[in-house]
Amino acid sequence: MKPKYLKFDAAFEKKFKKFTSQLTETGRRRLKRKLEIFKENIFDGRLKTHKLKGELGAYHAFSIDYSNRIVFRTLDDGGIYFVEIGSHDICY
Repeated sequence: MKPKYLKFDAAFEKKFKKFTSQLTETGRRRLKRKLEIFKENIFDGRLKTHKLKGELGAYHAFSIDYSNRIVFRTLDDGGIYFVEIGSHDICY
C-alpha cells in the first residue's frame, strides 16, 4: 500500500531531529532508505511493518534497524500519521 501522504506534528518533528542528530552517517543513510521504501509500500517486507497490541492496537510500527522503529497510524483517507520514533521502549 502506497500512502497518499505523510503527516506528523511538531512534537514528532522535534523527536525526529533529535533522533537523527544522534545517528552516524551510516545510520542516516539507513533511515533515509527505509523512509524511501515506506513511501512506496508501507508493508514492504524489508520494513518488518507490524500492528501493535494492547493500548497501541490502533497503531503500526516499522523497523529502522534492530533496536529502533517508527510508530504510525493509518488514516481513513489513505494518509499516514507518524506518532513516535526511537527504541522499542517508546510509547510504553
